[in-house]
Amino acid sequence: MANARDKDKPPSPAERLLDAAERLLIEVGHSAVTTRLVSQEAGLNHGLVHYYYGSMEELFLAVLERFTARLIVRQRAMYAAPTSFLVKWRKAMGFLEEDLAAGYPKIWMELQAMGWNRPEMRSRLAAVHDQWIKVLTEAFGPAMKRYGIAEGPLRVEAMVALVATFNEGIMLERLSGVDRGHAALLRAIDRWLESLERGAR
Repeated sequence: MANARDKDKPPSPAERLLDAAERLLIEVGHSAVTTRLVSQEAGLNHGLVHYYYGSMEELFLAVLERFTARLIVRQRAMYAAPTSFLVKWRKAMGFLEEDLAAGYPKIWMELQAMGWNRPEMRSRLAAVHDQWIKVLTEAFGPAMKRYGIAEGPLRVEAMVALVATFNEGIMLERLSGVDRGHAALLRAIDRWLESLERGAR
């Protein structure tokens, strides 16, 4: 998959395994991915999966962490732009659509499901979640203060939790082929943010 590595430098075996596992997690899901299938997809000896990553769980977590790192860089750049929070929110909702098409939510949900029965994975998954919470907190704190709602019934921590849960719900339902009410909800949020933006001018 596309990433930030040097385009002129061929991917290392470890990167080829990550690329292969990323594609397979999106295409067939974690339960169908084996060391042999990953190695075939990467064009490498299957023993290299354990050599570089030790286990399939570790390989999958490395896929998620790499993918997340790319998106966090993009998200921070977007929130740092000298535009209104409303513009940033609309951009973020566009990114949600892009990420669904790119397969990130599928990988995220696949690994969360794995973590339900593998407690040893949960701290790594929680660390990924914490990265998103930090990005949202840094963006929503100043915006809520500017809009005069930072001291309202939904403080920053609660608002961020609401938005994170809202995003996960949309991703999960979309992966299940459900989108009823999503457009109406996004329009309502957009109108609310427009009113806050007008009031802050």
